[in-house]
Amino acid sequence: MKRSTRIFVSGMLVTGIVIAGVLPAGAAPAVATSSGGRDDLRAARATPQDIAEGKRVAQASCASCHGLNGIAKAKGTPHIAGQRPAYLYLELLVYQTGARGNTPMNNAVRFLSDDALVKVAAYYANLDPAQPAASGSAKAAPAKSDPVSAGKAAAAGCAGCHGETGISKVPGTPNLVGMDPKFIVSSIKAYTKGERKHDLMKTLVSALGDAELDNIALFYALQKPGKAQTPSPGNKAAGKSAAVACAGCHGEGGVSTGSAPSLAGQDAQYFVAAMKSYKDGSRGDQAMKAPAASVDESVIKDMAAYYADQAPQAPKVRKPLTTAEMAQRCDRCHGVGGNSTDPRSPALAAQRPEYLEQVMRAYQKGERKSKAMTAMLDGVSEADIEGLAAHYASQKARTVVYVPLPSR
Repeated sequence: MKRSTRIFVSGMLVTGIVIAGVLPAGAAPAVATSSGGRDDLRAARATPQDIAEGKRVAQASCASCHGLNGIAKAKGTPHIAGQRPAYLYLELLVYQTGARGNTPMNNAVRFLSDDALVKVAAYYANLDPAQPAASGSAKAAPAKSDPVSAGKAAAAGCAGCHGETGISKVPGTPNLVGMDPKFIVSSIKAYTKGERKHDLMKTLVSALGDAELDNIALFYALQKPGKAQTPSPGNKAAGKSAAVACAGCHGEGGVSTGSAPSLAGQDAQYFVAAMKSYKDGSRGDQAMKAPAASVDESVIKDMAAYYADQAPQAPKVRKPLTTAEMAQRCDRCHGVGGNSTDPRSPALAAQRPEYLEQVMRAYQKGERKSKAMTAMLDGVSEADIEGLAAHYASQKARTVVYVPLPSR
């Protein structure tokens, strides 16, 4: 009998045996599936004879790519040794229907019977799984620093004018909290391009790379919002009436829900200076030129007082998860360390990293269909995908025997 890790799973929908030698030759399966014999679970209850027949199918149809031992040699081809049996069977069905396009896999399984699919799935599930590549040859998980901490460090030089958390205490200096990160990045780049005129700002930000800009913007977006701690002379009530026309872009009370900047809690002096710049053309935003030209200085001052008095709100920005945090979410379905205990969910441990990357991108693009996977990968960056793939490729793979639990 092969050595294996036995896992007893409370409430498991599937019970079965997939390790050769557990049953005497020719014996009937000891247990039946709780699904009443559903096709997708048949591979989870195979006899030694079934597995032997599955090996013959594998020799004829699968071994040239996946190896007879289920350990693939070619990049982009997954290891399937020790993979969960029902998952293998279901994937073979998907390829057989052509749902993944015209690929070598379609051609390999197109004419196989359902019985052959079940047995070859059971055969590969019975094998010892691949293990992580030897140290030095495996693709290392990319080092990922905390972008918020990195943003805080990069923004340290901004604190003298904008405040430590982006709440201004210097008249004429804008509040940076409550802003969408994309707006902060575009504003900083406008200084470097000369689209906004401010020699000191241009000098300070010209050396910042895109990654640093993104981290700075994320840091400010995640800080607790607060009003600028600066004077705001002007008639707030009159400013509220004048600001009605601005709500379409900047939101009620100056809290934007679109691409326009939020104005709530903004430094009044900065607001006045910005409006004058739009008015005289030194800021070249065509969408703002006409609105700014239509109001005089006293009205602008009143609007500045109104917006400065409004409570800013945090933009809808999620703090990025670390690779370890993302993997914890994935482990809910794929098992701790990628060792799935559900025969329908694939094991990820020790899988080829480039294959895992390929599959995650396919779910993001809709080339593979799964509402759960599409939702889990929503907003996951390319760097995150590489990190997850490297993480699971480095995990130790474990074989699993599914066994029935006595009813209580």
